[in-house]
Amino acid sequence: MINKKNSFFTFCFSLLPGAAHMYMGFMKRGISLMSAFFLLIFITSWLQLGTLMLAMPVLWFFAFFDAHNLRSMPDEIFSAIEDNYINIPGFAKEKALVFREKYRTIFALVLILIGFSILWNNMYDLIDELFPNYISDLLSDTVSIIPQLLIGLGIIAFGLYLIRGKKKDLDSVEKTTFLQDKGGMNQ
Repeated sequence: MINKKNSFFTFCFSLLPGAAHMYMGFMKRGISLMSAFFLLIFITSWLQLGTLMLAMPVLWFFAFFDAHNLRSMPDEIFSAIEDNYINIPGFAKEKALVFREKYRTIFALVLILIGFSILWNNMYDLIDELFPNYISDLLSDTVSIIPQLLIGLGIIAFGLYLIRGKKKDLDSVEKTTFLQDKGGMNQ
């Protein structure tokens, strides 16, 4: 059974996403919020994607107000809340497994690219000493923009995928409506 904690300490801990949840005993929820927050910081700084930082305030405010909403609940409702990881609503585990299997090779390629990027960052000093400055500068500039280019291409591909899926949905609705109208006219 999870008990409510001191409101002052809840406020202090709520300034760091997930910490207030952990303080109140919601470890899974707190860890998932804190992990998402620091993962977002890591990705934006590593890939130099400053626009992704726009998601930071959204995540921070969600965690802050979620902690205070939990704290302000009546005791009987508060103690009945289960500690679960934060996930996307309506995104069932079965869908996640299908998604993982469908895009397994893409995930593998992304992991391989991340591995090469880490190797490049660690090996750059050695390469820099072997080649003339203009070649090492060209290599450095080229390799430093590859992650951003891949992320941009991935976002475009995902957008096209969403548009294609929406078009398929609209086409199926139009076909169903047409068949229903045609069926109604025959009667």
